[in-house]
Amino acid sequence: MSFLQVKDVVKEYSGHLALDKVSLEIKENSIYGLLGPNGAGKTTLIRIINCITAPDSGEIILNGKPL
Repeated sequence: MSFLQVKDVVKEYSGHLALDKVSLEIKENSIYGLLGPNGAGKTTLIRIINCITAPDSGEIILNGKPL
């Protein structure tokens, strides 16, 4: 069963596309790392998962419930 699903998340800031249809699935009881260069959208994705920032489109499902 999936603990976290990120489906086609898009986020844009002032004409800059920070996330472009990002999708991932994390299974229960697993450990994942989020790696990438500066400006890749890592912090933006974490902020969206933690409900600090809202995505422009797409959805986040945490433990079977949409955020």
